[in-house]
Amino acid sequence: MLLSTSTASGAGAMLSLVVPLAIFFLLMYFMIMRPQKKEQQRIKSMLAAMEVGDTVVTTSGFYGVLINITDEDVIVEFGNNRNCRIPMRKSAIAEVEKASDGIAE
Repeated sequence: MLLSTSTASGAGAMLSLVVPLAIFFLLMYFMIMRPQKKEQQRIKSMLAAMEVGDTVVTTSGFYGVLINITDEDVIVEFGNNRNCRIPMRKSAIAEVEKASDGIAE
């Protein structure tokens, strides 16, 4: 009789350790990992939808217009003089504003 009560209390103690740990990992997933994956997905779709002529903001805060797009790189034109064209990685683009968004139809 003594053996069965100690086994039951041991299983209850193990359960009381596992449940909070499982809840902790679920909270970490929903608070940290899931939003990070959504943000990565948003950035990936934004970069895939870029077109020549779109206005972009780089991660350093410069505004420019896309001139050419390749698989990994883009050429961005900065300023009004039309002579400042800089090649950069797509990952350096922070925001994209479609050229058609600014046109009133």
